[in-house]
This record gives sequence, structure tokens and C-alpha cells, in this order.
Amino acid sequence: MKVAVPRETRTGERRVALVPKDVAALCKKGAEVAVEAGAGESALCEDSSYAGSGASVSTRRQALADADLVLTVNGISVEEAPNLNTSATVVGFLGPMDNPSQMQALAVEGLSLLAVELIPRITRAQAMDTLSSMAMIAGYKAVILAAQHAPSLFPLMMTAAGTLTPARVFVIGAGVAGLQAIATARRLGALVEGYDIRPEVKEQVESLGASFVELDIGMERVTGTGGYAAEQSKEYYRRQQEALGEHLSRVDVIITTAAVPGRRAPMLLPTEITDRLRPGTVVVDLAAERGGNCSLTVPGEVVVTNGVTVDGPVNLPSSVPAHASQMYSKNMLNLVSLLLKDGGFQLDTEDEIVRGALVAHGGRIVHPAVKDAIAKRAAPA
Repeated sequence: MKVAVPRETRTGERRVALVPKDVAALCKKGAEVAVEAGAGESALCEDSSYAGSGASVSTRRQALADADLVLTVNGISVEEAPNLNTSATVVGFLGPMDNPSQMQALAVEGLSLLAVELIPRITRAQAMDTLSSMAMIAGYKAVILAAQHAPSLFPLMMTAAGTLTPARVFVIGAGVAGLQAIATARRLGALVEGYDIRPEVKEQVESLGASFVELDIGMERVTGTGGYAAEQSKEYYRRQQEALGEHLSRVDVIITTAAVPGRRAPMLLPTEITDRLRPGTVVVDLAAERGGNCSLTVPGEVVVTNGVTVDGPVNLPSSVPAHASQMYSKNMLNLVSLLLKDGGFQLDTEDEIVRGALVAHGGRIVHPAVKDAIAKRAAPA
């Protein structure tokens, strides 16, 4: 099996799909690994380290030309597809629900596509769960950004110059990112509250030393499948916003993490709520790339409105390229190990992990949700 690791071309991307340590592990399994020169430079992985781990360091075209498996962070462009072996499999964050037409164009080229964001969140797939790995980093960095923007310190401090009261941090969403944000804010000494529409996460929130806020919305929530969040009704979000408004007017920092794969992020902080926030309040919106949970969010920018600072960071894991690459690479190694059967590379479509992540195979789109997305875009208005 020949594996290619190209340099990422997305603007601002600093991660690499495979680090030298995991290259060595793949080589021991019999794989031939080709790494594009400079692919790991931003993640502190030098070409010499790859060579020392058993990889060949080459040009992009050489690395891609003969590869059976192309490991990426953000996939490849349609324009580059002709440079690949027509039977190659491309793995990465492909954004199939956001770019179904691109998926279709790549499928026509004969490429098989594995979208890591579609890997089902089941016990057997935990070691391959790239979404959780990257969300953990995003949750940590969100708190660091909030602390930078905040006009006051996070911890309680009793000094000769007086007592400084701790900041009140409110985290919306108790998934991986939210729980990591809660843990990080607590380590910095803040008083932390967590909220999620799933009451079953209360114990996890409280185990991290935070208070779990329960809002009586008076409606049943829609549950998701495969470990992913489900989109709720407009009425559900309206009632949620009303209940949140009064509570948020008394906090110092708000971190929002609510996102639904393939959909626009739910609006949790509309103008009616942001108008009630105190000057000096900081909002870090981790759903900025999906439209944002806050009405004031501008993706990739920090805006200040009526004294309220709103940060809408994009691609936060890339801001910690060394550890983000290390975690992502381990996920890739575990995924590739699953794909190795009888000494060779196989896409076993009977395996629920492969089946859940496989977007295209055999020259066509095979994932039902992506098929639906393509059909909806093709339908007349």
C-alpha cells in the first residue's frame, strides 16, 4: 500500500495529516509513505524527521501520482484530481454536506472519498474520532481567547490592594468542546456554569466543578443519531433564547459550541439577548464557521458592539499545530489500520465505520445524506 501525505493548501492551515512517529508505525505495517516536502513544517515536523521514520520526501506530484491512499486534513481540490491514481482513496475533513457538488466532481474522477467528520461516534471508532480530537483543542483555545479579551482576571485573588472577584463563565453546549472549555475555565479559577439541551450531560458538567443550568423550555427535544447533535425546531430555539436571556445578562464570558453537521449553526444569542449583555462581556463563538451562534459574530474577526466583545475564530485547532497534528495523525493511523486487511488496503463497505464515512466509491456518490444534498441542490426552486 502506498500512502501520500501532501502539504495542506487551505489558507492558514498549519496542521499535517501524519507525523513522523506514525509514519514509522505505518511503515512497520508494510506501507510505503511519501510525504510532500515541507508538509509538516508548520507543525514542527521536519523533512529529515520523516525521512528518518522511513518515508520518502518528494514533490507533491510525485507523492500523489502512485498513492493508493491520500491522507489529508482538508482534502484535495477538483483541479488536482487528475494528478491522482484513479483508484486512490482520499481521507480528510472533506465537508461533504457543505460541498456536495465538489464531492460529485471528485467521484466522477474515480476517487474514493472518506470524510472523517462522518465517522460514526460509536465505541469502536473512538480512536479514530477526529471531530472529538479537534473539538478538545478548540474548547481549550476558546477559553484562552476569552481570557485575553476579558477586561478582568478569571480567578479569585485576595491581595493587599483588595479582593478581585472571580469571573463568571457560561458555556453553552456540553459536547467535547464545551466540556474542555469548562475544564479549562475552572483551571483558570473562574466560576463556571454549563448548559446543554441534553439533561443527561449534567453529571459530566458537575464532575468538572461547574454548575449545570437547567432551563424549563416546556418542549421535548429532538435527539440525534450516531452521536451527533440534531437540529431543533424554531419554536424550541425561541423558547431557549428567552430562558437564556435573563441569565446571560449577569455573566462575564459566554462560550458557545452548538453546531449541527451539514447545517447552519443554531442562533442562540440573537440581538434580543446581546442587547442585554453588560459592557465588558466577552463572547467566543466556536460555531462561527457554520454561521455562528451569536448574531454579532463575524467569522474570523473580533468585533466590539456596545462594549460587548465577540470573537468568531475559524479553524482553531490549526492555531495549535503541533498537538493538533499529533492527535489527528494518531486518528489517521488507527483508521488506516482498520483499512488494512490481509496485508493490503481494502475498503470494506460492510464495516459500519467505513460505510458511515464513505462518501464516494466506484465513480459515484454512495453516502445517502450526500446524495440527498446533491438532489436538493439540483431541484428547481
